[in-house]
Amino acid sequence: MIELEIPGFGAVKLEHLVSDFTGTLSFNGQLISGVKEKLNELADLLTIHVLTSDTFGSAKSELRGVKCDVHVLEGEYHDLQKEEYIEKLGTTSVVAFGNGNNDRKMLRVARIGIAVTEGEGCAVDILMASDVHVSGIINGLDLLLHPKRLKATLRY
Repeated sequence: MIELEIPGFGAVKLEHLVSDFTGTLSFNGQLISGVKEKLNELADLLTIHVLTSDTFGSAKSELRGVKCDVHVLEGEYHDLQKEEYIEKLGTTSVVAFGNGNNDRKMLRVARIGIAVTEGEGCAVDILMASDVHVSGIINGLDLLLHPKRLKATLRY
């Protein structure tokens, strides 16, 4: 668990990290260098869930060796599926990462939503739905490994 008090933002007690895969943890379907190590380090503090439409079909193989649950979404309305998943976990205990339009609802309902811009870009709606924007996933994961950085970003 990650706990901190953020002036003006309130108490934060995170138990779950939920992330998109394509364009967030990966580029062109390949896990971004350093992500595996950071996620495994965070797995000592948070339960990690990856929710993905898996555009490149590589999420499960790329995440082999990462301490996480991988959920490949099926059917339509992946934005709603992601939102419902977070609601089942308990929105106040979730930090969520995403970059695409199908991540906007999950970032909005999570206690902390983090928009990520990597090589595949970031949908504008994600920026409006998030609490924080980072220029890369490693920067975002480091906010959790060094919570005072997150506090400095979100305090009023």
